[in-house]
Amino acid sequence: MLAAQSLIDRTLVQFPRLDKKSIAIDPIEKGGSDRKYYRIRVTDERSLILVKYGNQREENRYYVQIAEFLHRLGIHVPEIYFHNEREGLIWMEDLGEEDLWAFRNETWDKRSEYYRKTLDQAFLLHNHAAPALSASRLTLQKEFTTALYRWEQDYFLENCLGAYFGLARATIEKQCDRGALNDIARRLGRQPRVLVHRDFQSQNVLIHGSDAHLIDFQGLRPGLRQYDLASLLYDPYVTLSDRQRESLLLYYRERHTRAGIPLPENFAAIFDLCAMQRLMQALGAYGFLGLVKERADFLAHIPPALARLKQVLERIAGVENLLRLLESLPAR
Repeated sequence: MLAAQSLIDRTLVQFPRLDKKSIAIDPIEKGGSDRKYYRIRVTDERSLILVKYGNQREENRYYVQIAEFLHRLGIHVPEIYFHNEREGLIWMEDLGEEDLWAFRNETWDKRSEYYRKTLDQAFLLHNHAAPALSASRLTLQKEFTTALYRWEQDYFLENCLGAYFGLARATIEKQCDRGALNDIARRLGRQPRVLVHRDFQSQNVLIHGSDAHLIDFQGLRPGLRQYDLASLLYDPYVTLSDRQRESLLLYYRERHTRAGIPLPENFAAIFDLCAMQRLMQALGAYGFLGLVKERADFLAHIPPALARLKQVLERIAGVENLLRLLESLPAR
């Protein structure tokens, strides 16, 4: 990892008119990825964001081209200033420190306004990005398929139920309703796809100038709009009541009605299945990051995510054994 002074020196190469004496750099703690974020303070009133990424994950190399693609569509994302691909450095607009998560304790009147503005961005992404894709040379991650949904299920079974809760593989396989899970993966794999953010949760939405801006969108890929919606509305980092969740889903659906864009009749059922998948993926990630990557802070998110998963499973036929298994898990 480059030292702070080295990052400042590289910034001065890209912005030669800056006053070296006034520049300061502060690391930003964010997420569980291999990307490192820094705030470059140029003056008391002006700052930039610098991202240092590695080559461990292919998707890191495509952040800039995806940002430019989304910007052309009118979707709110940070402006990219410079990209040094050889060294894996990106200088971009600083949209501030307030993400959607930061408002989690505000009144619902205030929170709901920001959630609706976030859903406005989802509406644009889900309905305008895919038609524009053919005219671009965008490189995306592998689309959601039956195989990817099965991988998410296995990720949860292995890293959460196995590694974190210590259940034997034979016990998991006996009680996880594998046949029903396979059917769900196949069903989701057959649904028509749009372009989705893939990690559409409260810490990946910045509130700047009272509007919502998307970040960490390098995982953009063809998938189901309900997956993004479930990621936001069943986000383990914040608490939404059933009524609040339903009101936001209704807002998203009404946006389509006003625009004359029909949604499929099975929208609600697919939403529940996507919520199951997303929560399984998140629980698998928390177990993996907490135990393998030794980021113990992620383990604290397992109880709320597990509670949300059980809530969703109650509405899905065929996974009764899995639900009973989760309800039998000891509190940790």
